[in-house]
Amino acid sequence: MVVLVTAGVTAYALSAIAENDRRTSRATDATTTSLTQVEEGPRILFRHTGRDADYGHVGAVALADPGGPRALTDLSCDRVYARAGSVSCLTTERGVVTRYRATDLATSTPGARWREVDGVDLPGLPSRTRISPDGRLVSSTVFVNGDSYMVSGFSTRTVVRRIGGASYGDLEKFRLVVDGRRVAPADRNVWGVTFAADDRTFYATVATGGRTYLARGDLAERSLTTIADHVECPSLSPDGTRIAFKEADKDGTRWTPAVLDLATGRRTVLAGETHSIDDQIEWLDDDTVLYGLEREDEPVSDVWSLDTEPTATPRVLVPEAASPAVLR
Repeated sequence: MVVLVTAGVTAYALSAIAENDRRTSRATDATTTSLTQVEEGPRILFRHTGRDADYGHVGAVALADPGGPRALTDLSCDRVYARAGSVSCLTTERGVVTRYRATDLATSTPGARWREVDGVDLPGLPSRTRISPDGRLVSSTVFVNGDSYMVSGFSTRTVVRRIGGASYGDLEKFRLVVDGRRVAPADRNVWGVTFAADDRTFYATVATGGRTYLARGDLAERSLTTIADHVECPSLSPDGTRIAFKEADKDGTRWTPAVLDLATGRRTVLAGETHSIDDQIEWLDDDTVLYGLEREDEPVSDVWSLDTEPTATPRVLVPEAASPAVLR
């Protein structure tokens, strides 16, 4: 369930009110429904991108009818993700001084109201967030300025925290092993965390020396070890056997979705998608991936689905949406 968040909410108190019929009069092309109805079964949580009063608000659709009626809430996020009773919402608070914040929400039982369980300030512009399958761990990645080694490109900060508990800190501080050798480069960047089911193992992109790597992380050992190269924004499949990611071209300006088999190292480029995909991919199931893609003619994103066969044809699954999270 998703809460409705009113303006002026305090850091540790959220007003969670059930969705009501007034949403049906909002200016959106999508038919609306109640949140209670959507929550009765598997669903997709997302950030609404329609050009209306609900732009940026969190919404949900039934997994059985993803293009159908949606429930829209008053919770507004730049990035959103959900798993197993937990929601992560990254926001930009604009004012005289712009601030960035990560808010964690949770519920103890299905159908109960969401409550804020943690909230932290972020050091830069929100980019990515993910939650572990059991809903206990959350990651956030932001873009930052001011790193002395930056001449071009970008710099990130990525943190993993226990929801409502302690932080593991900046992943750039973890011990790093690249191609079997321990290194400590000043220019390292880490982003795009995806969690395994053991509440300890995770995968992330590590960039250093102009190269990007897929790294396996260990929270207990506070370590990152590269296991493949040329991988960005990994996403672990539900069965834990494959990584979906975006693969950059030689110029690093265009990305194609791809899948890596962790056991064999075999890569499958999903060449049926001809657009550049600048998103952290989500898995719909073990054979289908989801991602947000902005329209060419207007500032609206849609969530697309694509089978993991190399030449499969992509299709719009959830219109006017971004940041999808599949909840079963």
